[in-house]
Amino acid sequence: MKNKKQYFIYASMIIGGIIIGWIIFGGGKGTPVQQLSADKNIETKVSIWTCSMHPQIRQNKPGKCPICAMDLISLNSENDDNTDFNITQMSESAMKIAEVQTTIVQKSSPIKEIRLTGKVKPDERNISVITSRFSGRIEKLFVNFTGQVVQQGEKLATIYSPDLITAQKELFEAIKFKQSNPEYYKAARNKLKLWSLNESQIDNIEKNTEPQNYFDILSPLSGTVMKRQVAHGDYVEAGALLFEIADLSSVWIMFNAYESDLPWIRTNDNLTFEVQSIPGKQFNGKVTFIDPVVDPEARVAYVRTEINNPDNLLKPEMFAQGIIKTKLPSIENALIIPKSAVLWTGKKAVVYVKLKGQIKPTFQYREITLGEDAGSFYVVKDGLQEGEEIVTNGVFKIDGAAQLAGKQSMMNPVASDVEKTNDNKTLNKQSETKAIKKLNVSQKAKEAILPLINEYLSMKDALTTDNIVGAKNAALKMQNILNGIDMNLFGVDADKDWMKCKTDLENSFKQVAKIEKINELRKIFQQISDATITLASSFTPYNKTLFIQYCPMANDDTGAYWMSITNEIKNPYFGKAMLKCGETKKTIINN
Repeated sequence: MKNKKQYFIYASMIIGGIIIGWIIFGGGKGTPVQQLSADKNIETKVSIWTCSMHPQIRQNKPGKCPICAMDLISLNSENDDNTDFNITQMSESAMKIAEVQTTIVQKSSPIKEIRLTGKVKPDERNISVITSRFSGRIEKLFVNFTGQVVQQGEKLATIYSPDLITAQKELFEAIKFKQSNPEYYKAARNKLKLWSLNESQIDNIEKNTEPQNYFDILSPLSGTVMKRQVAHGDYVEAGALLFEIADLSSVWIMFNAYESDLPWIRTNDNLTFEVQSIPGKQFNGKVTFIDPVVDPEARVAYVRTEINNPDNLLKPEMFAQGIIKTKLPSIENALIIPKSAVLWTGKKAVVYVKLKGQIKPTFQYREITLGEDAGSFYVVKDGLQEGEEIVTNGVFKIDGAAQLAGKQSMMNPVASDVEKTNDNKTLNKQSETKAIKKLNVSQKAKEAILPLINEYLSMKDALTTDNIVGAKNAALKMQNILNGIDMNLFGVDADKDWMKCKTDLENSFKQVAKIEKINELRKIFQQISDATITLASSFTPYNKTLFIQYCPMANDDTGAYWMSITNEIKNPYFGKAMLKCGETKKTIINN
């Protein structure tokens, strides 16, 4: 009896231990019913399916996108508990993977560092152009090459001039009447002065009492010969260019400033620049002039600084790279944000604002108005407040997450507007097809058009298989058929409609022969389709039902139609890439 009690006690202890152990170690998994319920919850959380190219599509089961026929992907809604269209949530792990960084919006006086490129130019105020004041022959030439340095008053050339000899003789005659007619004497001297003879040269002529046959051309300033337009023995006419001399002891640096930089640049701004030929040496100057006119070809205005150049280190046509650090005078204490924070959607600028007081990282899509470009920053005119936190790194990744979640994003700015726009495009296209009127024409006219429709269908089939050669051949056959159709078959009532379709097709066929890429051919196919659909709808030549089908993504998402003899969708605008994208919009039935 005692042994039985002991066995009972031991058995109770063992059973109790098993129960306690099960509760401690196995209870976390729950009952089979609880586990099944948890599995259902997981399935529920991933029961939303969307299209990666059309995030507005949302279904509760897998399948094909009704727009592009691509496989839908699962959308895990666990990461986004917020139903607001312009708010996106991310998990902490997703934030780390996306390397998201934020910054606080602050006010500051924007300073812009403007980088300019330019060239060294001679100071235009120190350039002298020497022309021949009278006709003559160059007897001696003292300037033998371009770049030669000359001093003021130095001989450049000696010229023989019959006209100058005649002028000297007139002076000798005037000297005889110097006392009785001093005005005549002064006029004779002035004539020689106008021909660039100085007072000492004219005095020497009077003393010698004999005309000089040769005269020296003297340099009016010290400098470098930039141009030499004559050679020894040349005969020059009055007004001909002989030499161009520039004083390079001071030079201009002419920088190119783009239109967007001009508001930031003012005269007397400090400017530093370097030239490649003197590495490590930095030149300092000030902006002395800003061109009031923008160059119509280069689309820049020239900004000038002046530099003393006594050692001739800076030579004309050297390249220079300059920097101006300046503030915009009209803006003080402005709201600025880094450029990396901004996404551009056409003309709109978008940022993502991190919301405060949220359990999960939460970001709001925000369209803002930008002002001036301040180098690495933008000035914000409207849309942000000081102290708000915006994303500066990983912005595209947040926008991609918003797009996949069907939220407002750069690619999906406002879903209702996008859908409305697409619907309007579809309705407009449908109204176009419905507006086509049927015309009564003879059976011969229909028989003449029928081969044209058949070749069109061949072209369409070739494009669905990405066969550019077959598509071009079919188009050229259509062109030959079109040229052979007698326009008298259509009578007075249908003549105008036939000529309109024929002209449209002819214009399209002219471009086919030159096309080498299939994408270009598909654009022409859209024009051919529009005209051929009109033919098939108006003249009903085909003895079977034709299906007018539509792809909303063709023609850069504006949509395009094509015609087929089957209701099955085979897209000629994308071929194998998206063969099933599209839907049947209308049928043409031959009466």
